[in-house]
Amino acid sequence: MRKKQIIECIPNFSEGKNKDILAAIATAIKQNTGVKLLHIDRGEAANRTVFTFAGPPQQVIEAAFQAMKVAGELIDMRIQKGEHPRIGATDVCPLVPIANITMEEVIAYAQQLGERVAKELDIPIYLYEHSAKTSKRKNLATIRSGEYEGLAKKMKLSEWQPDFGQVFNAKTGATVLGARDFLIAYNINLATDSVDIATKIARDIRESGKVIKTANGAKTRISGQCKSLKAIGWYIEEYGKAQVSMNLTNFKITGIHEAFEACKTAAKKYGTVVTGSELIGLIPLEAILAAGHFYAHKKGATNLTEKALIQLVVDKLGLAELSPFNFEERVIEYLL
Repeated sequence: MRKKQIIECIPNFSEGKNKDILAAIATAIKQNTGVKLLHIDRGEAANRTVFTFAGPPQQVIEAAFQAMKVAGELIDMRIQKGEHPRIGATDVCPLVPIANITMEEVIAYAQQLGERVAKELDIPIYLYEHSAKTSKRKNLATIRSGEYEGLAKKMKLSEWQPDFGQVFNAKTGATVLGARDFLIAYNINLATDSVDIATKIARDIRESGKVIKTANGAKTRISGQCKSLKAIGWYIEEYGKAQVSMNLTNFKITGIHEAFEACKTAAKKYGTVVTGSELIGLIPLEAILAAGHFYAHKKGATNLTEKALIQLVVDKLGLAELSPFNFEERVIEYLL
């Protein structure tokens, strides 16, 4: 007998202020039998909310479709504004294998969902990460370049025709959708309101690094410190702080503790300090325990329990600086 397959879906919606809209999206997800809504992370200043839910693949993609339908009906991209880059009401919709399912199977479900959304909801779909049909479209930031405001013009270019749906939808924008590995969304808080400083730190630590001019005037790219890390700098008004906003695309290569320590070092270079950090959505137990063992080793602590290791991470990374942090609601294995 085949074991139960589980996938996770983490759609990001371009709405973080209207609680009625978010409640309607949540209802659309929860009404699907077998699907568990694990977490909702609302960012008011970024005007963006991340939903996390999981369950059997067919039920999950049905829940994703219904959520995207509600978002398309209630969010109007013609008037939407926010700090976070975006191209659509449902900006990005990743599908992640969790248990007893291969990446190839998840890719097939992503294609099935994308084709249906384009056909029935008239929302153009770009496939990314493992679902991408060309290497140029693997990276979310590349697809999202120009954001919603540049999307109509971008879609007219032959190399940027969507994978599904060819007509620009002014109200919904487009959606980036695909199968990917587990990603940790993580923001680090700075003791400054300077976006310029946050951006400089991001460029120093992210894998893509920064572009500089050489002595002869040519441009060259210098790689950043941390592999498998994407980062930008921004200012969040509700916190009164600048942040380095990150995606850790492979936490086994760069963990949250390594990103945090790299930020601390870079912050000193620019005359500021790190005050804490913020986890967006959920984190695998393996990732938070790796950070726990790192800090336990630094302080010479041994034989700590699992919960003690997690609490050590919460303290060292300042994960409760902006809001209470309950690890039983943020570690995916605890929820599942």
